This record gives sequence, structure tokens and C-alpha cells, in this order.
Amino acid sequence: MYTIQQVAKMTHIPATTLRYYDKEGLLPFLERRESGYRAFSDVDLAMLQVLQCLKATGMSISEMKQFSQWVQEGDSSLKERYDLFVRRKEAVEQQIAELQKSLEVINHKCDYYRRAVEAGTEKHMMGKDTLPYADEFLHGGGK
Repeated sequence: MYTIQQVAKMTHIPATTLRYYDKEGLLPFLERRESGYRAFSDVDLAMLQVLQCLKATGMSISEMKQFSQWVQEGDSSLKERYDLFVRRKEAVEQQIAELQKSLEVINHKCDYYRRAVEAGTEKHMMGKDTLPYADEFLHGGGK
């Protein structure tokens, strides 16, 4: 068992966030010692890792609460949890695709400015700078 300070140090999650997660019911198996202090187990650490992953994908606290409730329900909610992760996977794949497009534009501009710096001007490149995905952007694909 670990104290909140130990978990904060190990996971780099502030103790205030850990308390908030507990208050919101995101750590369904978290125990309390007789003193009232939280006692984190390896199961709680695994749950924190999943919660941080879900948070990083943009999942809301209310959705994470629902997931935590399903975890607490056990096997009766396996299908719901599976479906949740399939949806998260699709969302992350979409985010990755969008970030890949952004990276291609950034790489293009890095090359553009590298060449301009080498030439000491960008005048000779004006009007010749066709960005990746420009047509998609101009015809409704850009956000």
C-alpha cells in the first residue's frame, strides 16, 4: 500500500488531482486507513494509469466516472467497457491522423524557412509555396 504522497511522487500526478479523482469516484477500490488517510494499492495505480491515458485522449471526467462505475460493477459491464475503448481507439486514431497532417505542414514550413535562411531571402520562393493538404483545406477539410 502507498500513501498519497508516494503515489504523487511515483506517478507525477499532483496529490490535489489524486484527491479530486477519489472525491469524484474515479478510484472505486481505493481504501482508507483507520486514520482516514488514503491507501493506494497496485490496483489503484493501474486504474490511475488508465485514467491518465483516457484523460490524455480528451475524455471528460463524467465519461471517466462512468468507466469507473462500470469497473466497480464487474463482469456485467464488460461490453460497455469494451465499447468505450473501441470508441477511444477510433478517436485517438483520428487525432493521430490530424496530427500527422499538421506535422507534414510543419515539416514543409521548416524546409521552406531553412531554404529561405540559406538564400538570405524568401523572395525567390514567394508564390511557389504549396502547402500539403492545401486543396483539402480550401475545400472544407480544414478546421
